[in-house]
Amino acid sequence: MNRRIFTAALSSLLLTGVSAFAQSSPSAWTIDPYHTQVDFAIKHIQVSTVRGSIGGVTGTVIWNDKDPSKSSVEATINTTTLTTNNEKRDGHLKSPDFFNVEKFPTMTFKSTAVTGVSGKLQIVGDLTLAGVTKSVTLDVDGPTPPQKSLGGKLASGFSATGKLKRSDFNFGPKFTEPALGDEVRFTIDVEALK
Repeated sequence: MNRRIFTAALSSLLLTGVSAFAQSSPSAWTIDPYHTQVDFAIKHIQVSTVRGSIGGVTGTVIWNDKDPSKSSVEATINTTTLTTNNEKRDGHLKSPDFFNVEKFPTMTFKSTAVTGVSGKLQIVGDLTLAGVTKSVTLDVDGPTPPQKSLGGKLASGFSATGKLKRSDFNFGPKFTEPALGDEVRFTIDVEALK
């Protein structure tokens, strides 16, 4: 295959993916829990950064490519899946001192506003963490041009970053700075299917 034919074929494939996403505005996408996770980082005694992740994310993205402000997202995050690759620390984080997973096995996020343009969005929404609901802001890259998944469905992705203050959520109040940082930074990588 010569270079010109290859370039034309590649362009055709990319345009097909983009048009498939655009033709279905607004469209509902289901978050794939097997390819979605939340990663977080927090300072420990101001000398190191503890990192962890939470999986089991489910929910729905309503995407309106013609008017992103009419888009929305709702997600539920399974806090029982939390891991920092340290069994003792994970047990403590799941205890009533922090996530209290027996009482609050999930966190939820529900968007209240979407601004920006496709590719660079900002989403504001209500995060409920251990029974406390506060507004958080996410900076979002995406959506990516849809691709066919192995199961034959269309798949698209988003990557969001944000931060929150533990004190705003009364989260882990026994552990104040400098023992444990107040600011938690997080990244959410989402794959959604249609």
